[in-house]
Parts: sequence; structure tokens; C-alpha cells
Amino acid sequence: MRGWLLTCLAWLLAKAAMAADLPRAVAPGDFPLPGATSVLLGRDLFFDPILSGNRNIACASCHDPDLGTSDAVSLSLGEGATGRGMARRGDGARLARHTPALFNLGAREFTTLGHDGRVFADPEARFGITLPDGMFLERPLPSTLAAQALLPLVSAEQMAGQPGENPIADAVAQGRITGLSGAWDLIARRVEDVPEYRQRFTWLLGHDEPLHATDIARVLADFIAFEFRATDSPFDAFLRGNDQALSNDALRGMALFHGKAGCAECHSGPFQTDHGFHALGLPQIGPGKGHGPGFADHGRGALTGLDGDRYRFRTPSLRNVSLTSPYGHTGAYPTLDAMIRHHTDPMTFLAEYTGEAALLPQTGPPEAELGAMNDFDEVLNIAAATGGSSPPLSDSEIASLISFLNALTDPHSPSGRLGPPDRLPSGLPLDSAAPPS
Repeated sequence: MRGWLLTCLAWLLAKAAMAADLPRAVAPGDFPLPGATSVLLGRDLFFDPILSGNRNIACASCHDPDLGTSDAVSLSLGEGATGRGMARRGDGARLARHTPALFNLGAREFTTLGHDGRVFADPEARFGITLPDGMFLERPLPSTLAAQALLPLVSAEQMAGQPGENPIADAVAQGRITGLSGAWDLIARRVEDVPEYRQRFTWLLGHDEPLHATDIARVLADFIAFEFRATDSPFDAFLRGNDQALSNDALRGMALFHGKAGCAECHSGPFQTDHGFHALGLPQIGPGKGHGPGFADHGRGALTGLDGDRYRFRTPSLRNVSLTSPYGHTGAYPTLDAMIRHHTDPMTFLAEYTGEAALLPQTGPPEAELGAMNDFDEVLNIAAATGGSSPPLSDSEIASLISFLNALTDPHSPSGRLGPPDRLPSGLPLDSAAPPS
């Protein structure tokens, strides 16, 4: 009898959540349909270190499919380091922000990308997409995802390397990103010099069309859109009419998510994001972005120049969130439990943050890891910008929320649709680092 009553209660809670505003189910038209030739070509390039200046790091090195399309650490070590997850070691610089996951970024509604929204659809921009200062598109691209794919290639810390190490890094250091013999052009020429890549791009472009960096970006985006689509979770099944798809605890969590806890105010829509920017008072660890003194990261405010945008960061999608820890723009929290608790009392959690929970490979100097948190004025600035908190939640309510968040996991995502290739056309090795620790 008690089990039956609990089931009825869970169902009533679910009905209440549905009445409140459950999102619509994801539809096939929410995604473009890339061709197989482009997807397979993009897969090889995604895993191929040929796109990096020193031929030593690939897109997949940081967006590791085995680690939830991120890298399972708070802040990674960039180009020059080797290894995966907490086992990463070497001379790579500490990156300033957590590596974002790639799930569902190919959906049409994702028109703003980056923690600070630095790549976004803009009808007044060249070819309708705005890139960071100093960069612009030379040719049209079909999506912001394709435009975003160009940026890590010309980041010294991420893939290009340091000046003096290779021609691509030298071009980046000199500000020569676009144009003939610019960094993007040098990357395209390098790929085009591999006969198998040239042949496969010929199938897409034709015999007489020289390869351009935007052609590389297109196939990378097509692969990401196909491989990391995650729309077959238990929650998806529930939205499509399967009343048995969610457990009682997940149903209770769903009601809390869309009701009392207020999660859906920002994590709204089919992919649980409003694509907006919010200041949550999250701890600032790592080197920061150099916004102001010390180790500050002003987030959206650094791009818009508006004081009201300082410390605001883009709302991430929660699809496959159970696979993509740690959380926050610096990965300050390793668990969903900790992240939810921060939402309920951001001021206290910010003030009491010690950094012990951070997942940082190869520990660096303390000032490089907790510099901002050791700056009382900066912590006050972060706190002052915080936009409020969620209602208090009991331990059992938090557990139910986590149960619902787990129900956003697509069971196909951990293994991927295609997986990595057996070999690379460049002849370079796939990432053979030790398994993540």
C-alpha cells in the first residue's frame, strides 16, 4: 500500500510540474542533417593532432568522448601537456575556464557559444556571426558551432603553441589570423597536403576548389552535431508519452526542478538552457582572464563593457550533466550535490570555498590556483554581482533533483555513435595517453 501511495504522489507531482511548464519534446527538425561524407571526415580531423601547431594535441584531447566530451578536470593544462584527466602533466599553461561539453551544440537553437558568449549569431556581422575581437569570418558558415571550431586552432594555450615553436604559432603571435599565409590558411594548407584529406574534401568541394579553414570548420561541426547529439534520455521518453520512463524519485525531482527549486527559470526549454547569462557567485579559481587586477574573470561583462554583465556566464545545457563534472565556468564543484547546494546559498558557499574540492592536474603555485579567492575585494565583487539564490532544499529534495538530472542522460552518449577512427589520414598517432585517473 505504501509503495502504491508513493507512486501516486510522484505522479501527482509530475502532473503539477507538467502543468507548470514542461518543455516540448525535442523534434527531428531541431537539428540539421549532415551528410555521411562530411561527418566521417570531421571525425578524423576531430581526433587528428594535425590541426595543432606542434601536431601534439587534437580537439578530442580536451573534448574527450570518454570523459563526457570535456576533460573531467576543473581547469586543464593546455598545449604542451599530455595525458587525460587528472593524469595530465607537462608544460601546458593552466587554462582559465573549464572545458565545456559538446552535447547537442549542433541543435539549431544554439546560436551563442562560449562561457561568455563570444561567438554569436548577429545579422549585422560579417556573414551573420560575430567572433572575438581581431577575428572575422572570411567565408560564410552554416552555424555558430562551425565558427566556434575555428577558435581553438589559433589559441596559443589550446592548440597553436607558442611563438618560435611553429609557423602557425608565429602567425598567431603576429596577429595574422586571416588572409594568405595567416594562421587559418597555414592550417588549411597543411591538411590539404595530406593526399587522403585532399581527396575526401574534393568529394565535398570539387576538384578546383582550394581548401579553406572554413571547410575544416564545417566538417568538424557536422561531426560534433551528429556524434554528440543526446536526445534519447528517459526524460525524452517521458516527454514523448512514456509514463513509465521516470522513476518515482525522478518524477519528484522533475516537479521540484520545474517548481519549488526554480531550476527551470534559467534551465528552460528542450535542452534545459535559456541561452542567457547569469551571475551565480561561483568561486573564481585558476589564472583568470586578467580582467582588472589579479586573477579576475568578468565573464560576459568583459565583452559588453557593461558593469551589469560582470561575472555573468552563459547557462549551460543540462543534457548529460551527470557525465560532465566538474561544474561551473571554472569547474569549482566536482559533484551535482555541491553545485545545487551552492545555488541555494551562494554567498555562504563562495565565502567558505577553499579550493580543496577542485580537480586540478599537476598542482601549481597557490596564487595561480586560488589567487582571486585570496583577494577579499574580488570576492566581494563576485558576491555583489550575484543575482540571488534558489529556495532552501532538504537533503531528500536535493537527492530527488539529482535523480531527475540523471534522467537527462542519453544511454548512448558514453560510447558515442561512431567512436574514434582506427587510423588517421595524417599518419599521426591517436591520443595514446594513459587512461584518466
